[in-house]
Amino acid sequence: MTAWLRALPIGEWWAGRGGLVTLFGFNLAHPEALLLLLPVWLWLWWWRRHEAQQRTIPFSRADVLLRGPRPTLAWTRWIPWLRALALTGVVLALAQPRSGARAERVSSEGIDIALTVDISSSMLAEDFQPQNRMEVAKEKVKRFVMGRKADRVGLVAFSGEALTQVPLTTDYPVVLAAIDNLQVGQLEDGTAIGTAIATAANRLRNSPGRSRVMVLLTDGENNRGAIDPRTAAQAAGAFGIRIYTIGVGTEGMAAVPVGRGLFGLRYENRPVKIDEALLTEIATSTGGRYFRARDAAALQAIYEQIDRLERSAVDARAYIRYTERFRWPLVFGVLALLAELWLRARRGVLP
Repeated sequence: MTAWLRALPIGEWWAGRGGLVTLFGFNLAHPEALLLLLPVWLWLWWWRRHEAQQRTIPFSRADVLLRGPRPTLAWTRWIPWLRALALTGVVLALAQPRSGARAERVSSEGIDIALTVDISSSMLAEDFQPQNRMEVAKEKVKRFVMGRKADRVGLVAFSGEALTQVPLTTDYPVVLAAIDNLQVGQLEDGTAIGTAIATAANRLRNSPGRSRVMVLLTDGENNRGAIDPRTAAQAAGAFGIRIYTIGVGTEGMAAVPVGRGLFGLRYENRPVKIDEALLTEIATSTGGRYFRARDAAALQAIYEQIDRLERSAVDARAYIRYTERFRWPLVFGVLALLAELWLRARRGVLP
């Protein structure tokens, strides 16, 4: 609503209703345009008031008068009404009626989640046949994100170092695209669990949500980084961040890439080493839990279980697209104008 209209008494009433005005069940995007109806209908009132004095009917040409009888007063009385209806239709179209719900702030249940994903070279191990650990992890993480509604989700990738891919957001398509782009080799190789926790905790510590969660997925042991994982976990817990850790991989031996050959990566069967004691300690010290995913189905079940975490109220803005309805009053106004022009041409009355 424009500033000058808000200054009027009726403008204050409109503002009190959230700036929303309805007409015949339709929302008006520009209700101030309705003020243009005032001069239209004042003119029609003035015409009716002086109707008794308007007895002469002008003609465009003398041959029109000779061609037939003079138009009756009943016919000419319709012309001002049609003009008023035509202008009314145009004004209603300018008010932009539309159907649908307006954008509004709603309160919904949500949590702040930092997804922390290991992208070290060991994630290429092919013990989750027919896919490797990386592809299965990406698929399950994406499915987890697609189940969000009002949760703020961020993405941190780590190996020998950690990097925030997406800060906390409700723009899920952006998060999904970032997950698709995760590739082994993007960062220095290794497994820096402490650095990953510190990076993700830094994103969560100032988040407005009452519930803050970190989901840490890794398949190895901490062997890089200057930050001790236990110290990082204690700092995260001090900020009220719960850490859920997931150890990915089968027990025993697995085909792990050890280098590149003429035909791509070379794999060797090597023992799977996951520091479950460390991951369990990290989780329990922050009020979270440790999970072990030995196959794709187990990993999916873990994310479903995390999905049932405690929820907290957050504010989210819901946007619903309007369906524009201005064409109908505009068509009505055009038809009224055409009817007026037809009547004038039919009866030879000047505009």
